[in-house]
Amino acid sequence: MVFEAGQTGVVVPVPAAEPLVSAWRARFDRSAPLGVPAHVTVLYPFLPRERVDAAVLADLAAICRRVGSVEVTFRRTGWFDGAGVLWLDPEPAAPFVSLTEAIAARWPEAQPYGGVHHEVVPHLTVAEAAPPQEVERMQDELAAALPLRSLVDHAWLYGFDGQAWSPVRALPLSG
Repeated sequence: MVFEAGQTGVVVPVPAAEPLVSAWRARFDRSAPLGVPAHVTVLYPFLPRERVDAAVLADLAAICRRVGSVEVTFRRTGWFDGAGVLWLDPEPAAPFVSLTEAIAARWPEAQPYGGVHHEVVPHLTVAEAAPPQEVERMQDELAAALPLRSLVDHAWLYGFDGQAWSPVRALPLSG
């Protein structure tokens, strides 16, 4: 997908992953140089920015509060063959799937990845369309560095202004 001014997305940042993936993301993840941290995507695209008002933010925050914080472990990489995406696999995945499904149910016009993919597969993107020799090197280095454990306790709504993605609102996962 091409980023367009006015788009929003809901992500769960994973700051603990930055030291492991930031150099590769800077080179091979188109969202990283535009301001998006290492994250597990919850819902992209979400609503257009002009539709995100106080009521939307309140409903979104209420959905996130129901999930609760998650102790997530990344033990292995994954590969989306058709898209050429290398990613880290979060365990457990169920809280991320539940959050995505709850938000998409509340706003059916905001389907994950625009409805292109029918199954929700939570993941932390490391690289998109990297050369095969780079992917192999990344997989080897990641395998040696994993597992990575992190407590995630916030989702964030991010907005794109045509130049960069920036945080709009913190959404605590408070349970």
